[in-house]
Amino acid sequence: MLTYPAQIRRDGSGYTLVFGDLPFGGHTCGQDQAEALRHAPDALRTALSLVMEKGLDIPLPVVSAGRRKTYMVSLPSIIDDAKVELYRALKASGLRKSELATRMGIHKQQVDRLLDLDHTSRIEQLELAFRAIGKRLVTDIRDAA
Repeated sequence: MLTYPAQIRRDGSGYTLVFGDLPFGGHTCGQDQAEALRHAPDALRTALSLVMEKGLDIPLPVVSAGRRKTYMVSLPSIIDDAKVELYRALKASGLRKSELATRMGIHKQQVDRLLDLDHTSRIEQLELAFRAIGKRLVTDIRDAA
């Protein structure tokens, strides 16, 4: 699962959480640190969605030793994570969305929806998309930290 570092800083009467590794400086806020952290997964989702809408590369998360206290934040769902990874794999493959659609036997608009974090997609469709570009979707279960 994609997990990005975030820093929280006091900002006026509340706290602001910032994802420094992402373009546009994805951020959220809260009256206290706990509230800012509760909003963080959705803020990460929104920031990554914007990067994808603009057609930009999604930077890999970097945890720097010199940073203040860092909180690691993951996307809210495995489907969101799969969509972001599909976007990254599609860009890396050099294929256009229309070519992916042809390989999958679907319309290009359906590929657009597979890459839209605001659209509900079935995991089976994502698996087909990965297969069409020579990848395999794998899930993993781990003990909670």
